Amino acid sequence: MASDNRLHHRLDDLERRVGALEARPSAPGDPAFETELWALEGLAARAPEPGAVMLVGDVRLPDGRVAQWQEGALTGDLVDGDWEAVGDVLAALGHPVRLRLLQQVLRGAATAQELTAVEGVGTTGQVYHHLRQLVAAGWLRPLGGGRHEVPVARVVPLLAVLLGARR
Repeated sequence: MASDNRLHHRLDDLERRVGALEARPSAPGDPAFETELWALEGLAARAPEPGAVMLVGDVRLPDGRVAQWQEGALTGDLVDGDWEAVGDVLAALGHPVRLRLLQQVLRGAATAQELTAVEGVGTTGQVYHHLRQLVAAGWLRPLGGGRHEVPVARVVPLLAVLLGARR
């Protein structure tokens, strides 16, 4: 009899826990994920007025690397900060060929030769010019032997800029 009660309570507990898991949003694209403001509510609970901005991401790249990253700043620090200091970093993303090169590197193309073969990126000299600008801005890191990668610490910020640029 006691054994039946314990089993009944364990089943009730299991059903409650499974129900809670099923009610949770599963992934971006799930309507519940997109309508709940769980991340915003957590930030608002931790940031003093007038608020803060936070970027966060958890990404597995095609090459197997994992980029887990988060950074936040208070609103006042961002609004009153030196915006010109990030001009070169943002300008490096302002050219369609550089964006295409970054996309290809994230997808697994790593050598300058592979990148030169991508349609529409221009001549070898033009590709090297764009690669130098991306390296100087910190969006790419040379690995030697003509190979490049997006540093793990830059993956989430890059994808966040792209997400923020959507209209």
